Amino acid sequence: MFFQSYSAIIQGIDAHIISVEVDVCDGLPMFSLVGLLSSETREAKDRVRISIRNSGFKIPTKHITVNLSPADIRKDGTAFDLAISMALLCAFGYIPKDCLEHTLFIGELSLDGSVKGINGVLPMVYGAKKEGFLRCFVPKDNAKEAALVKGIEVYGVDTLGELVDYFIGGGEIFQVKSPDFTLEKEKETIDFSDVLGQENVKRAVEVAVSGMHNLLILGPPGAGKTMIAKRIPTIMPELSFEESLEISKIYSISGLLNEEQSYVKERPFRSPHHSITAPSLIGGGAMAKPGEISLSEGGVLFLDELPEFNSNTLEMLRQPLEERKVTISRLQGSYTYPANFMLVGAMNPCKCGYYPDRTRCHCSEHQVKRYLGKISRPFLDRMDLCVEASEMKFQDLALKEKGESSKDIRERVKQAREIQKKRFEKESIRFNGEMSAKMLERYCQVGEKEQMLLERIFAKFELSARSYHRILKVARTIADLDASEKITVAHLSEAICYRGIDAKYWGGGMTA
Repeated sequence: MFFQSYSAIIQGIDAHIISVEVDVCDGLPMFSLVGLLSSETREAKDRVRISIRNSGFKIPTKHITVNLSPADIRKDGTAFDLAISMALLCAFGYIPKDCLEHTLFIGELSLDGSVKGINGVLPMVYGAKKEGFLRCFVPKDNAKEAALVKGIEVYGVDTLGELVDYFIGGGEIFQVKSPDFTLEKEKETIDFSDVLGQENVKRAVEVAVSGMHNLLILGPPGAGKTMIAKRIPTIMPELSFEESLEISKIYSISGLLNEEQSYVKERPFRSPHHSITAPSLIGGGAMAKPGEISLSEGGVLFLDELPEFNSNTLEMLRQPLEERKVTISRLQGSYTYPANFMLVGAMNPCKCGYYPDRTRCHCSEHQVKRYLGKISRPFLDRMDLCVEASEMKFQDLALKEKGESSKDIRERVKQAREIQKKRFEKESIRFNGEMSAKMLERYCQVGEKEQMLLERIFAKFELSARSYHRILKVARTIADLDASEKITVAHLSEAICYRGIDAKYWGGGMTA
């Protein structure tokens, strides 16, 4: 007798449907589980057998073979328990065969028959919908998360016995309705109006957010670098449903969603400690998982005290910053995770933090160069804007009038992004910061005066091709903020100013 049910597995952030094939025949009593399995998946036969028995059902002494297909994909995790048990119960006549058609089963079984929650349910249900499945049975703990996917029926299951009763008409399992997509209310305690002074930094932040450019803030301790960085998400446009779904898939795989928060409601702001390891930042590990750069998708990755991070770890960011994705290769296969985030770095100009103020800074020239040298020039070359935060003065702190609110800045950012949306509607990108060299030729054309300015700056600062391109990208964003179709000398001059501290602190233009 042959029976078939369906489950799913995660590869990267996408799901693959797994066919659970069960064959029951006479012969030597045996329960065999095959199909390129990890140790926790192989142990499913014990969990399933005991769970079925403790749920009040009896498995006859037969030769049982369970195959998880396709066999060339490694099966990790415990999500297949429920699908295996349903195929077996169908094989022994406890439930009708048509109960398995067009249905996905996801969940880990406890020995007492209860269905336990797992990670990655959201992308699994999303993948099932794309494959044409009509309904999905998931652990009750994951039901709200799974219901975010519209167009497929989602049922939350508490126990195995409850599910069997439902199929034979003796019980009820209610369909979980899709939650109303609502945005998190704006937090009144975090707003750009709290930032006093630092107008040049706030302007640089506005430009960076408008075009999704990477930003480096350099300045002495107490200048407000971290304070400003934490408020960057407040001037970003609200998440759309599609953006929230894509980000929630990543958080689902990482186990960061729960019954209280079934989907991501705010732009991510991730601020890992400088002791973070490369796999935690980039992604990977023994069992590949998304790293901080993927958890920052659509939001901000803030690296405070940048020189304190391991140099090799920082260098690993260079490729994801260019490609907007990261591919992790392991023996079991390759996993691709998105990395479309805005990188914001903050650092002091020296170990004590007060260089070049020689009345307060007592670091030697060698110590200053050594500290700044922890950030490589190729890495700095990938920062679109570099801005200096000045030391706070009493006059700034004594100001009674608050600065511009996040709401006002966010409106200008939205308008600039709307211009980019129309510009790139036929392209595979959304923001100026993502433009390739060919796109720059098409969308960043400049006049004769502007070309002469760029030529002088290129020669004076010995810019690399990457730095030259990034100046054009930033100038394009500044022009968008002014609602200008053309890039003018004023736009280019401001963009060039955001490369000025390269020469001041690192001695010349950046060479990749």
